[in-house]
Amino acid sequence: MGMTKAEKITKADFKQEVLNDYKLAFESREASLTGRKEVLTGKAKFGIFGDGKEVAQIAMAKAFQLGDFRSGYYRDQTFMFAKGISDIQKFFAQLYAHTDVEAEPCSAGRSMNGHFGTRLLDDEGNWLKQTDQFNSSADISPTAGQMPRLLGLAWASKLYRENKALHSLTDFSLEGNEVAWGTIGNASTSEGHFWEVINAAGVLQVPMLMSVWDDGFGISVPARYQTTKEDISAILKGFQTDENGKGYQIYTVNGWDYAALCKTYAEAAKVCREQHVPVLVHVKEITQPQGHSTSGSHERYKSKERLQWEIDFDCISKMRTWIEEKKIASTAELDALEKEAKSEVRKIKRAAWEAFLEPLKQERDLASASIRAVGNDSLADELDKNPEPIRKEIDAALHEAIRSSINHSSAERDALIALKKQYNADNSDRYSSHLYSQSDQAALNITPVEVEYANGAQKVDGREVLNACFDAAFDRMPELIAFGEDLGNIGDVNQGFAGLQEKYGEVRITDVGIREASILGQGIGAAMRGLRPIVEIQYLDYLLYAIQTMSDDLATLQWRTKGGQKSPVIIRTRGHRLEGIWHSGSPMGMILNAIRGIHVLVPRNMTKAAGFYNTLLKSDEPALLIECLNGYRIKEAMPSNIAEYCEPFGIPEVIIEGSDVTVVTYGSTCRVAEQSAQQLAQLGVSIELIDVQTLLPFDLNHSISKSLERTNKVVFLDEDVSGGATAYMMQKVLVEQGGMRHLDAEALTIASQDHRPAYGTDGDYYSKPNAEGITTAIYAMMHEYDPEQYPALGL
Repeated sequence: MGMTKAEKITKADFKQEVLNDYKLAFESREASLTGRKEVLTGKAKFGIFGDGKEVAQIAMAKAFQLGDFRSGYYRDQTFMFAKGISDIQKFFAQLYAHTDVEAEPCSAGRSMNGHFGTRLLDDEGNWLKQTDQFNSSADISPTAGQMPRLLGLAWASKLYRENKALHSLTDFSLEGNEVAWGTIGNASTSEGHFWEVINAAGVLQVPMLMSVWDDGFGISVPARYQTTKEDISAILKGFQTDENGKGYQIYTVNGWDYAALCKTYAEAAKVCREQHVPVLVHVKEITQPQGHSTSGSHERYKSKERLQWEIDFDCISKMRTWIEEKKIASTAELDALEKEAKSEVRKIKRAAWEAFLEPLKQERDLASASIRAVGNDSLADELDKNPEPIRKEIDAALHEAIRSSINHSSAERDALIALKKQYNADNSDRYSSHLYSQSDQAALNITPVEVEYANGAQKVDGREVLNACFDAAFDRMPELIAFGEDLGNIGDVNQGFAGLQEKYGEVRITDVGIREASILGQGIGAAMRGLRPIVEIQYLDYLLYAIQTMSDDLATLQWRTKGGQKSPVIIRTRGHRLEGIWHSGSPMGMILNAIRGIHVLVPRNMTKAAGFYNTLLKSDEPALLIECLNGYRIKEAMPSNIAEYCEPFGIPEVIIEGSDVTVVTYGSTCRVAEQSAQQLAQLGVSIELIDVQTLLPFDLNHSISKSLERTNKVVFLDEDVSGGATAYMMQKVLVEQGGMRHLDAEALTIASQDHRPAYGTDGDYYSKPNAEGITTAIYAMMHEYDPEQYPALGL
């Protein structure tokens, strides 16, 4: 079983270990089989299970140590059971969507079954000691979506090993001893994220141990449509470490061979941990006894021969045969063990269902009593008769009782309404809390520090303000790291990091390859392990490569774990005005709609950007900060408190005070609007120009609506396409803030053309809002409002 001489155990202990492993594998299989039945009988909505992979995952678990991290996918239940970081009752609690975090700690019922994770935070949002526990990052469904984060989890070990200043952070790492374990299905290795991360891990030489569970299919599609040569380890041989350079150590093993699996994983983990190199274990001949999920049957697409092969090479059946052949246990012993395992799973399943149902029954009874108190006995009786209520039905009954008693006033009806409001609040917590941090370190809890300037403060390029901010931050925070394309050696394309790699070393400030999705993943994983990464995506247009990872993984992390995990990564990019189709984009509507859960900061200059960076570095939340591409060489005064200055989120700034029209914008368009303000002033129009500064969150104090109350006219302006961020801002101000009731003229949005920006100065001018166009549009608004005072321009 891969043990060294020093680790040899007695025959009795060996037998007990093997039988414990067999029982666990059998119990996990029973949980899968029973779970499918629970879906088909309607107790659960959907099921996806880890049957067929039990023995391989038990072998993997033997080599997984305290402090290690898993970044896997939704078939790893047996591994979770084997490490004691989940169990069968929690498995069923997740299947039923139990919202109690104690019963279902992975996601508090928010993720469908098979999506695993451990609590990395306490109830106040503070880090737990990772080196004292087995850690699993929270799973997501998109195939290969776990790969970018896995790279960062592994890279963190390298940073902790190579940077001696981090050796004291023993809550997160013991000098980089930890391995990051990845798992993936064979078909998902077709995804680009897999190949990008495999290459990156080979370049970085990080302790990443990647397991591929290979059952020969991707749902119904066989390997011949998925993988060149139908063999992922064969085509990865070019990544193998050899005389041409460092790469991977690659192992292959059959998923039904218990002894070989134990030996392989012990060896693979030893190499990965001690040599700090990436390792791939290709586990072949895996079966999937129940097919892909409860959504279909694999009998529809597997041949009779294949189905028979899966019976003959089932890993549990083969393990039992091996045990009998080696005379480790008798047939009678194994039969008794299996009978006991089946009985235990049934008992645990019943306990999980009853634990799930009990609070619902209590909520039903409370609702029924309140409904009966207002005289609606028939509705209360109907609710009482439901032996297995769900919250949708309880909520609907409360609402119906309130509707039906609308013409009656009583203390009982008031109590009913109070109960419904409390139920709303309770269910908001159950299903909608923790989209953002709720800890004391949340960005909105950071105390702002106003910018200060010395007398005669020197005017410098904006990039120099940023550079001073980063320099101060790296000096005070040994856990701070930054990386991106061109960021290290040349100090980024706009010189924000100029000279800092030389000062702080390549371990902390480094270049990476052109691979945006895994750049972001490096940041996510590193931040989950206590480091503070600034991740650079060179241009906003190329954020699209990483938007899936931002949207599905980072943005949902706090929410999908109900505050159990966090990743305070800062994503730095630059965008808006430049020249060229793919260097001047502003896809803000897409970003805003895709990444709720991540703050979106849009400073108009580099001083504002520095204040936002300082706030973020004190907080425990992720953010996207978009610097203005055309702002790096604009002169700004150097703040005297560049290290301390903290800009608050969600607080717009009035750049120009005015009385006729409120103009709402951000970023580079602020400067264009200022030019327009001068033109409009010559025409007798006074605009109040407001920089929103942050889009997520947006104007928390409703100051824009207060401006609108004075001007009664509003324009929303930006560089996105029509219906993008201008529509978002308009909905916020007119609907959420109630600004609609203050309007004396139709609200106006001014956006870019719906095509990409054309090349050159003239291309930019005619593709994006320009001062003359803004002036024309706002003056036309004023003409319509008062044609006598504002005669038509004739344009």
